[in-house]
Amino acid sequence: MLLPVVLSGGSGTRLWPLSRAQYPKQLLPLTNEKSLLQNTIMRLRGLPDVVNPLVVCNDDHRFIVAEQLRQISQEPSAIILEPMGRNTAPAVAIAALFAVREGDDPVLAIMPSDHVVIDLNAFGSAVKTAAGLAQEGGLVTFGIIPDRPETGYGYLRRGKTVVETADRTFPNAFSLECFVEKPDLETARQYLSSEEYTWNSGMFLFKASTILEELERYCPDILLSCREAFSASQADLDFIRLGEAAFSCCRSESIDYAVMEKTGKGLVVPLDAGWDDVGSWHALWKLGQPDKNGNVKHGDVVTCDCQDNLLYSSDRLVAAVGVKNLVVVETSDAVLVADKDQAQRVKEIAEQLKRENRPEYFGHVKVHRPWGSYQTVDISDRFQVKRITVKPGATLSLQMHHHRAEHWVVVRGTARVVCGDQEIMLSENQSTYIPLGTKHRLENPGIIPLELIEIQSGSYLGEDDIVRFEDYYGRA
Repeated sequence: MLLPVVLSGGSGTRLWPLSRAQYPKQLLPLTNEKSLLQNTIMRLRGLPDVVNPLVVCNDDHRFIVAEQLRQISQEPSAIILEPMGRNTAPAVAIAALFAVREGDDPVLAIMPSDHVVIDLNAFGSAVKTAAGLAQEGGLVTFGIIPDRPETGYGYLRRGKTVVETADRTFPNAFSLECFVEKPDLETARQYLSSEEYTWNSGMFLFKASTILEELERYCPDILLSCREAFSASQADLDFIRLGEAAFSCCRSESIDYAVMEKTGKGLVVPLDAGWDDVGSWHALWKLGQPDKNGNVKHGDVVTCDCQDNLLYSSDRLVAAVGVKNLVVVETSDAVLVADKDQAQRVKEIAEQLKRENRPEYFGHVKVHRPWGSYQTVDISDRFQVKRITVKPGATLSLQMHHHRAEHWVVVRGTARVVCGDQEIMLSENQSTYIPLGTKHRLENPGIIPLELIEIQSGSYLGEDDIVRFEDYYGRA
């Protein structure tokens, strides 16, 4: 049995302003119409003995993750919510504890949710080889065969020994000699020419029992904290919430440092499948389809005498004249302009915005909720205008506000509105008024999305001015 474990806790700050803390890169459709998360899950379909995936994600992303799985008709084994980020070793430990809880011992396929793999046949063949080695007790990682002297990745040095077991020989698998930190350019060139080094993919396969034994051997404190957090976990709708107190005591560590660099069971399966971790805008440019001048365009883009640029429009026309080697990314509330060779430094901008508590770091103008989404259209000191979309059959919480009143105008679909003791139905071009301090609820009883315009007015318009009395989604 092969249990995919999809790790979806990253922030993707190098892809700001498209990737935000509340909507990071793994949830974005960067290379095709599906998100990176969806593509990660779909590329494992069809492999022998694969069961429904286990997703480990941030609590803030739970409803988006669940919705994206629903969109590709994928039932998860579970969606486990981390109260806070603690890197990959605790996430792997939690996944292994989940896998053995009923006496099973599957092979875990640890897959970051934000990678790109182009050659699915080569990937599937490598997974089959790695799964066979994992069944024999190996801790297997994929070593990406490098095609350039890359300084942005860590490397693996493979041994020269072909792996053999009592029953089989694995000609495309090698012992794992050591992990190597990101090199300088000259060292990277030496690695490329030696053919003994591969990029560290961050993907692993091992039996649940094997990784638990190695965690116990090399980092028992992490395993103990994870056991306590898993024992204290609770079901919340379709999610599993880990015990926050125990998990917060767990130290943050990658599975590479915690186990893989220390174990004697490490193995490498080389992989040449068009892999990329999409770690920067430069990487996305390389993955794109350039025009005859080397420009990769997305959205409404017009160019004149431009070369080798990445030009990304989300909402508005982006026009460029006579520029070269730039990254220009437009969203509804931010514009990024960077030298393509400096694209890794976009993370510094994101960190500065975080320090200043700027909303452009945390989320987009369009905010996703379990019932749908809302988007701010206009805002001033005492009023705010939002466009609200409610999914068919979805219902907002029964709530009230201390500091604002609201006007709702339906522009598409049908709304069922509770306002105080009244319940009314609204159709297109009809409206209603929600007085300050009045309990109210909005529901879409129809089969098409409900769209309405909400005009808020009052002394304070923050999202924390919500008092919930009932909520189908378990929010406080």
